[in-house]
Amino acid sequence: MLQNIKNLLLVILLFFSFTGFSFTENCQTINLEKYKNMHPKYWGEHFPGIIDKFKTKNKEIALTLDACSGRYDKELIDFLIRHKVKATLFLSGRWLDKNPEIAKRLSKISLFEVENHGLRHIPMSVNGRSAYNIKGTKNINEIFEEVCFNEKKIEEITGIKTKFFRAGTANYDDVAIKILNDLGYKVIGFSVNGDFGATASKNKIYNQVINAKPGDIILCHMNHPEKETFEGLKKAIPVLLKQGFKFVKLEEVLE
Repeated sequence: MLQNIKNLLLVILLFFSFTGFSFTENCQTINLEKYKNMHPKYWGEHFPGIIDKFKTKNKEIALTLDACSGRYDKELIDFLIRHKVKATLFLSGRWLDKNPEIAKRLSKISLFEVENHGLRHIPMSVNGRSAYNIKGTKNINEIFEEVCFNEKKIEEITGIKTKFFRAGTANYDDVAIKILNDLGYKVIGFSVNGDFGATASKNKIYNQVINAKPGDIILCHMNHPEKETFEGLKKAIPVLLKQGFKFVKLEEVLE
């Protein structure tokens, strides 16, 4: 059924592209003429328009967990539930296709917030720029597809309408950021690289995370149970809690 919805939306998207508009089910209708002569000036993970931190007067930090593709780190999620630690979960279409029931279950847990990590988990570019050897979206239509088709997929599975977006690899150009904002999304980056794409050792993860400051957004992953993300966070989170830090969902601290 989800594939049929995707195919239908693609037909509609292409139709409206020829008329100067691009339309997707839950995203706004946007005039493509607005972007066709825009050329990127910035590229990367950190520049204006990407939210890396949030303002707070309290000892608050945000743990964000990306689900890029593949498996599910149940031990990590169970640990967060057991210790009542809030987190924002960025789910990609690739991961959702393999784990729809898990996504549905997680969306019902009040500790967690489900958000958009892109349909194919690729960088967001208007000209196909790559990051970490992953080729990005090559035009405006592919940006809409990456965002809006995954938005629809998440809503079909969980009933949730997403409002925050993090691209695969967390890389963007500034035109893509403009499009995402016009689609109603806040673009989320990070200020603490917690597990380096789930490649870091538990000790490195621990050292990264325990140095978090109020307002930091921590980036880790929940799709590699075979790696050491859980072990690193299991060691770091109790230390932060003991120091008086409170974990918050992004929707609680970003308007």
